Amino acid sequence: MYKFSEGEVHLEICVGDVLQMKKNHVCGSNTMKVLRVGADFRLECEKCGHVFMIARSKCEKNIRAVVRGER
Repeated sequence: MYKFSEGEVHLEICVGDVLQMKKNHVCGSNTMKVLRVGADFRLECEKCGHVFMIARSKCEKNIRAVVRGER
């Protein structure tokens, strides 16, 4: 985790990491693979393969755990 000057805290999330979310996707899975990192995240559902974009701030609030991927 690293901190910015305005008190914002961002998790250190990299491409290839798997995120365990607090809420389930509509297919029932709660694990998402990170495909792109920036102001927005591009995530892929591990169960159904649906790819979607989500704002970093919204995503970070819903993360329960981060499983580090291969780098």
